[in-house]
Amino acid sequence: MKHLSTHLLPVLFAFAACLGDVAAAETSAQPNIVFVLADDLGWSELGCYGNQFNETPNLDRLAKEGMRFTHGYAAAPVCSPYRAAFLTGQAPARLGITDYLRPDTGNGLSPKQVTLPELLKQHGYTTGMVGKWHLTGYKHHGAEVEVRPVDHGFDWNVGSEVKSVGNGANTWPYVFRTQSVRWIDLPKNRLGETEYLTDRLNLEAVEFIERNKDRPFFLYLSHYAPHTILDGRPDLVAKYRKKQLPGKSTREKCYLCEDAGLGKGDPGHHRAGDDNPHLAAMLESIDNGLGMISARLNELGLAENTILIFTSDNGGETNVTSNAPLRGGKSQLYEGGIRVPLIVRWPARIAGGKVSDIPTINTDFYPTLLAAARAKLNSKQTLDGVSVLSAWEDPSVAPKREFLAWHYPLEKPHFLGGVSAGAIRSGYWNLIEKFESGEDELFHLGDDPSESKNVASLNPETVALLKNRLAAWRTNVGTKILD
Repeated sequence: MKHLSTHLLPVLFAFAACLGDVAAAETSAQPNIVFVLADDLGWSELGCYGNQFNETPNLDRLAKEGMRFTHGYAAAPVCSPYRAAFLTGQAPARLGITDYLRPDTGNGLSPKQVTLPELLKQHGYTTGMVGKWHLTGYKHHGAEVEVRPVDHGFDWNVGSEVKSVGNGANTWPYVFRTQSVRWIDLPKNRLGETEYLTDRLNLEAVEFIERNKDRPFFLYLSHYAPHTILDGRPDLVAKYRKKQLPGKSTREKCYLCEDAGLGKGDPGHHRAGDDNPHLAAMLESIDNGLGMISARLNELGLAENTILIFTSDNGGETNVTSNAPLRGGKSQLYEGGIRVPLIVRWPARIAGGKVSDIPTINTDFYPTLLAAARAKLNSKQTLDGVSVLSAWEDPSVAPKREFLAWHYPLEKPHFLGGVSAGAIRSGYWNLIEKFESGEDELFHLGDDPSESKNVASLNPETVALLKNRLAAWRTNVGTKILD
């Protein structure tokens, strides 16, 4: 027996080596995934979506090299619900996170959820996150528990907030006015004393790619820009001021201007309603990062089999941006609040220069990316999204589902104008059900993409049908009209 085993050793070693080669080949065939998320980016702010003031050459090139979606949706018109839905594949109503999380909340994203990075990690991926998290309360504000990215499957995380976000302190040392703490977990600057936050996040993202070039990776680059208070990099702001005189300010007070000694009002144009130089500057910083990432993927020979996605967490704030021709913006269930720019590039599988009008929502990323990675779903994780991988490859192939739905209950109106409501889109019909007033609004997006004509009174049967579907959906996800 010993003699036989000795003779079999070379065969066994060869067989084991063969299995190793197969496993290595399967791993190398898995696509890298880079998901870049802007914060409050309006529908019409990119050049490839028709903007002629902002300069976004790298994003425009990305659209030419990949697929640009004209009916990409956010699962909510505000921040936290989108992020929770993206990581779990579940509707915000099912998760119980239907509004942005307050800094002292105890309702962070539950560790019981089986997240996208957790499953990718189980299938051989290295996972990293850079930037905005906003799925927890913060100890700085009295929250008893903080839930961090590393608690949800990310191997590595940097540049995330440690307190409430959105205060415009976008330059080192990232301290707003007289606050006692830096709001970002960056203990040192790396780009000098005038380090700009978006630039730093871009640097960290590129370095993550470089460190993990020899194995499949998932990178979630979550920008804070261009969320208000808008505050762009000074040299880029100056560039856009020279390009076009900024529009009239939408607010009478600007703390950043006062602190900089510029005087009362908004002489720095942080709140300009049109041709906002800070918005344009912040978009250029994001765009520069996309250029850096794309260039490095090319240099490393990774671009062909890397899924590179760019989108936004909700529509833009209407006081400083435009979602035209869509109606409304952030905090509202009109199209301007929930329809977002979406670009997907994957040269190995997606033909360049394609435009898709197929409706897709951000809960779809979870099953789609797992399918692309050949990673198995977890049977314990209920999904509301569907895989749209076939639609990525062929824009004429629509996923099989009857409608998209939203649930946005509010105790009081949002400061940007949103009200407690639900919505459902089926085909080109879009119904908005306002919970407090009981008003129903019905629009046909094919005939009226700007939602200018409420045709509910002309189509009572359609209204009844869609309201019944919406009510049944709420029952299915386990929520009620008012939480």
